[in-house]
Amino acid sequence: MLMIAPQVSLDDDRLVPAAADRAARAIPPLWPLTSSVAVNPFLGQTDEPLAVAAARWRRAAGCSLTMPRSWYLERIERGEITDADLQAALEAAALARRPPTVAALKLAARSSAPPAKPLPTVADLAGAVSGLDWAGFVAERIGHWAAGYFDEGQALWAAPKATGAYAAWRLVATHDLTPEIFGLGGVASLVAEAPSTSAEALANIARALGLSDDALETYFHRLLTGLSGWAQFARYRLWQAELGSSSDTTIVDLLAIRLIWEEALYRKYAGVIGAAWQDAAAAFAEPIAPTSDDCIDMILQEAAERAAQRRLQVKLAVQPVAAAPERPALQAAFCIDVRSEVFRRALESLDPGIQTLGFGGFFGLRIAHRRFASDVVENRYPVLLTPGVTTSTGAEANTSARQDIAARIKARATRAWGRFKLAAISSFAFVEATGPVYAGKLIRDGLAFDRPAAPDQPAPRFDPVLDLAVRIETAETVLKAMSLTGPFARLVVIAGHGAGVVNNPHASALACGACGGHSGDVNARLLAALLNEPEVRLGLATRGIAIPADTLFVGAVHDTVTDRVTVYDADAATPAHQADVTRAKSWFAAAGALARRERSLRLPRAATADDVARRAKDWAEVRPEWGLAGCQAFIAAPRRLTTGRDFGGRVFLHDYDYAKDGTLGVLELILTAPVVVASWISLQYYGSTVAPDVLGAGNKLLHNVTGGIGVVEGNGGLLRTGLPWQSVHDGTRFVHEPLRLSVLIAAPHEAISTILDRHSGVRALFDNKWLHLFALDEQGQMAWRYVGELEWEPVAGAEAAA
Repeated sequence: MLMIAPQVSLDDDRLVPAAADRAARAIPPLWPLTSSVAVNPFLGQTDEPLAVAAARWRRAAGCSLTMPRSWYLERIERGEITDADLQAALEAAALARRPPTVAALKLAARSSAPPAKPLPTVADLAGAVSGLDWAGFVAERIGHWAAGYFDEGQALWAAPKATGAYAAWRLVATHDLTPEIFGLGGVASLVAEAPSTSAEALANIARALGLSDDALETYFHRLLTGLSGWAQFARYRLWQAELGSSSDTTIVDLLAIRLIWEEALYRKYAGVIGAAWQDAAAAFAEPIAPTSDDCIDMILQEAAERAAQRRLQVKLAVQPVAAAPERPALQAAFCIDVRSEVFRRALESLDPGIQTLGFGGFFGLRIAHRRFASDVVENRYPVLLTPGVTTSTGAEANTSARQDIAARIKARATRAWGRFKLAAISSFAFVEATGPVYAGKLIRDGLAFDRPAAPDQPAPRFDPVLDLAVRIETAETVLKAMSLTGPFARLVVIAGHGAGVVNNPHASALACGACGGHSGDVNARLLAALLNEPEVRLGLATRGIAIPADTLFVGAVHDTVTDRVTVYDADAATPAHQADVTRAKSWFAAAGALARRERSLRLPRAATADDVARRAKDWAEVRPEWGLAGCQAFIAAPRRLTTGRDFGGRVFLHDYDYAKDGTLGVLELILTAPVVVASWISLQYYGSTVAPDVLGAGNKLLHNVTGGIGVVEGNGGLLRTGLPWQSVHDGTRFVHEPLRLSVLIAAPHEAISTILDRHSGVRALFDNKWLHLFALDEQGQMAWRYVGELEWEPVAGAEAAA
């Protein structure tokens, strides 16, 4: 049997773990379905340009990070991408291997880029010589084990956890005869003889495979990428551990497991794949650099984005609407989510006295919330942060102690009944005995009949109650961050958002990402209650924020599927504001009808506004809404600079008033939190569109929930990540245009540079052009373009004039 001489350095005690750690951090985390949020699939590559990342992903996964060239050519021929856009993209490209002229670039667009192919693993090479799908077999076996190991309560029988993933897998693999049946003998013995720790296993197998120092990181990244969602869920565990100042070895354990399979296959096939593997190992060691084809594709992508920025500038050039009354008739704060843009525009069109605001849907409250009689804590804040306070939902204020106890017993009994239905012993008997009882429910769900709305939970509360000084500080911070410091309307509605859908594994992905994949109702109601406290208002007045005595704050939630707004006016019922609340509810109802009518033009099989609402109740609907598909830009500016412009549900709108931000604290917050979250959303949609087979979740019709954490296509295998195909495609065409997000800030470019200079991670997003950055002037025009390294250039006169 041919063996390759070891090439890993003798000093691999540090080298191999370091390479494994770098490869692990190149993998994005995957949040479980109960709290799924958008994640930038290129999170581990933001310190390098997209062209370099494209070369890396071609090696690791065999995918392209841009659309087929025919996609760009269609837009060139339609005139959407102009010669000026192509020329500007050429001039901006810091790429040595670029076409010399626009004509040459157009000619290249008419050709097809060579297909992307990943570097082969041992499993790939073994499959090529044997005719057996060893790569698929390994993925199936790891997936079969991982589904049980990572299970979060779905499985009827719990899998052994041992003291870590590596140890738990060895317990199973030493008794698994499936490889023997498939023709790979000795795997159980190899596992039994393997080192007791994953770190030792990595070093030993790296030597056995003859990998050089330079090949380790790329090879490890290739293996982890091939494990798709299982590697990403393991990365999530590391992410969560590090948020708590701890650590986790699950993803390294998973890498060691995958490597043991490589070693087993190499032992069997070394005699016939030895030379091919030497070539592959050498290729893994080569430096990563973009090819001329990568350069062409990146320039075409840049040109498409320049064209979109021109169209955005045209919208911003529209003359502002007439000035609103000095005191608004209604103020309504919504999440910056692009879906809110449609509703806000509709609402403002109803009366010039209506003012809307945009802010992150968690409304500055980093809460760990426990619902009524629940033992589950929900993290309702951005996943980039850690919890600040704990909250809970108690009984109604007028509920007696006996009624409270009865309600808690009922809630817990309901959960116990649900667990009984799924228990390993009782589940089969449950179906036999009570299955017919569910016939009516199945018919109602299948035919999308109306169902009674779930009763509102009592108002949430801080648990324990915060000190007054903390409450005042929190209120001041949030109001200043929202640029909501006056004047105040008589009624101010704080509206979080959620998504009322049925039979949808990805339902939490349609909810509020700023609330950790939950609805924003709790945060909205808590903030409204906080701002209604007389003691808090007195404290705010001493800090320069005077809220009139006749101003009432009310929490609400905007359902983005139906565009219906629920107002929690019972939280702070006052007869003096009954007319204001009634009028606001009528405005919300009218705005919802307008928004549904607009959305019906985009949704398939939604000819009317009523069809849009109906889809939320249809358990067979794979496209209840488009979510954030189409997102293209993020604007942080006073609302007066964007009011009246139709952004078509494509823009995140964050209120920001530079004149009130003397310390630049709000600007810093916007660039380091909402902009980063928006970039995760934008790049997830981007990745799921340009590389759906690798970075997307596949076909919803084939999904099965696994372990309660994610979905697989079919009955097993790899956990799928990203967005389902139905979230970016309507069956005929893409509904998401994959463009890197353009960030527009109404502030002097020098001030923006000051913040970027403090935060290297955020600056890297712009320096490496994962995001575009513009500074708006006082008229709301795109005056300056960021070109990297804290340098700016004025937007060309022709472009600025649109």
